[in-house]
Amino acid sequence: MHIVRFLSGRRLALAFIVVFAFFGCSSPDTETGSRASERPPAYGDIIVEGAIGDASNLIPILASDSASHNISGLIYNGLVKYDKDIRIVGDLAESWDISENGLVITFHLRKGVKWHDGHPFTAEDVLYTYRVTIDPKTPTAYAGDFMKVKKAEVIDPYTFRVTYDQPFAPALSSWGASILPKHLLEGKDITKSALARRPIGTGPYRFKEWITGQKIVLTANPDYFEGRPYINAYVLRIIPDMATMFLELRAQGIDRMDLTPLQYTRQTENRFFSRNFQKFRYTSFSYTYLGYNLQDQLFSDRRVRQAITYAINREEIIRGVLLGLGTVATGPFKPGTWAHNPAVKAYPYDPQKARELLAAAGWRDTDGDGILDRNGKPFAFELITNQGNEVRRKTAEIIQKRLAEVGISVKIRIIEWAAFVKEFINKRRFEATVLGWTVPMDPDLYDVWHSSKTGPEELNFISYKNEELDALLEKGRSTFDIEERKKAYYRIQEILAEDQPYTFLYVPEALPIVHARFRGIQPAPVGIGYDFIRWYVPKEEQRFTLTP
Repeated sequence: MHIVRFLSGRRLALAFIVVFAFFGCSSPDTETGSRASERPPAYGDIIVEGAIGDASNLIPILASDSASHNISGLIYNGLVKYDKDIRIVGDLAESWDISENGLVITFHLRKGVKWHDGHPFTAEDVLYTYRVTIDPKTPTAYAGDFMKVKKAEVIDPYTFRVTYDQPFAPALSSWGASILPKHLLEGKDITKSALARRPIGTGPYRFKEWITGQKIVLTANPDYFEGRPYINAYVLRIIPDMATMFLELRAQGIDRMDLTPLQYTRQTENRFFSRNFQKFRYTSFSYTYLGYNLQDQLFSDRRVRQAITYAINREEIIRGVLLGLGTVATGPFKPGTWAHNPAVKAYPYDPQKARELLAAAGWRDTDGDGILDRNGKPFAFELITNQGNEVRRKTAEIIQKRLAEVGISVKIRIIEWAAFVKEFINKRRFEATVLGWTVPMDPDLYDVWHSSKTGPEELNFISYKNEELDALLEKGRSTFDIEERKKAYYRIQEILAEDQPYTFLYVPEALPIVHARFRGIQPAPVGIGYDFIRWYVPKEEQRFTLTP
């Protein structure tokens, strides 16, 4: 659907744009590259990014959409983060010690870090974040990792220790979660906090302004502990239509966006764009899928779900919609990574097999109208996806066409992003949906697939339940042995392939474009945004000045 921060890349996110690639990928290619220049780094200018959807909540634990997490990622810090080579390094923590049995982590925090309001950051903020996240009254999808902690304690103002009662493989990376300010939130209802609209963090950028549906403005934090960002301000402009956003790009009203395959392969292949912009391409750590509401009786029989997958020509989608810039997805992991199982059951395009499975499940065209029916009810459903994403809309249209050929009637409904998430996905008011997950660097899938995560605001919104898979999810996160984890994740993919709670459609290429005046962009296995605070514009090329 959806979701990310970048270790807070342990965060999953409903993604309406592809943001960063994660581990196991080669360095991204760039069409015009990160242009070399002898001109030295300089402070100044503003970067304007286009996005089709607005943020929902800027308190990270209360949001599951990528827009919110992308903004929050510039405002907050975790204790740890990933570097360009996908290695865990310190963020708010300078260092840490892990006990021999792996059950105790002692974090040594940076001294002198301040919240954006000037209040000092200490271990008390970390303890507060842990406590509020596991509080049953906090409506968060991210409590699972912290629930594995047996004991959390402040040793002194700059030492924080956590103890687990059993091995937890993602333990260290889970502390990439954004740390929240205790002095502003303790004793208050976090769901009613003003920080949802006016956040205060420790990160490289400070919140300045949010005009709903129009823009979010952040300004550089001059006291940031890793050094002041070169770029004075970051502006996210909300432009719900990709064609309109592209016109803004061409007019240089925005500096950065994620291109559609058509925009990447054809509309930017000219002298104007090669002179004024830099294009990048790399396999994203995300996938797009057709998800079924398993509370709906239409989809309760897995033979029906298997039939739908056989009926959809995914290669056609990759050729016709992605213009070849993607690969067929067979499960929730990126091909080529250690957790990906290359030998799971395949579902090649086979409409005859689809018809046979549907007939076996009791669906036949008894009245000759071309639509399958059972017990007098036609096989018809509504397929929803989010506004502004032409790739998803066209994907839905191909699904509609191919399912009609096997006797299933599909009505497509396009919904504005905020309403789509809040009123339909979160409230389970849908039959089927085309969405995408941006997935975390650690392959732990607990939050999306475990049967305990089907509650309001949680991420298993299709209501999938499988006891064996639950046990494997728990096993995969409860051992440090990578071979044992691999066995668990391989079997998980086999179960998902058989059950088909999603039709896994494709893994897309990330196709970001950035104005050529921005220097310091260093493509790496993690993508291009990991060192955003080091991007800069040479003094003589700067275009914008921040006004009060």
